[in-house]
Amino acid sequence: MQPLLLDRLLQIADLFQKDMARAFDGTGLTPARVHLLWALQHAGPSTQQALARLCGVSPRNITGLVDALEASGHVRRSPHPSDRRAVLVELTGTATETMTQMQQEHADLDATLIAAVAPEDRAAVERGITAIALHLETLVADAAASEPAKGAP
Repeated sequence: MQPLLLDRLLQIADLFQKDMARAFDGTGLTPARVHLLWALQHAGPSTQQALARLCGVSPRNITGLVDALEASGHVRRSPHPSDRRAVLVELTGTATETMTQMQQEHADLDATLIAAVAPEDRAAVERGITAIALHLETLVADAAASEPAKGAP
């Protein structure tokens, strides 16, 4: 029996998870912490409230992530220049180097993966993957919107 497309996508997701676990082993980084570092890399210094929105997590969750990344030397907090109540979170020099290396590894893996596809098929594969990702994003958002609010009767 031929595997379904969904089976292949789940296999790819599992392989990426295993590769991330291998890459982060011994670093103190987790997928959630790296997601926050990516957000800072792209957005620049940000408030924790902005980071919570960017990462799609609660303010309480973002506090724990920032605390852990600050303890490991990846981020630092500094006073917000115009809002005395807020602090800015920014990457440290070490984290900037780590993110630069990750971006290079990301680009290298992207090139390796696309090279596995015949040149004449690459554009179609990229369009197909984009279409699947966008449709899945819509399905997930629609499913979340149709669920009753947590704690509601």
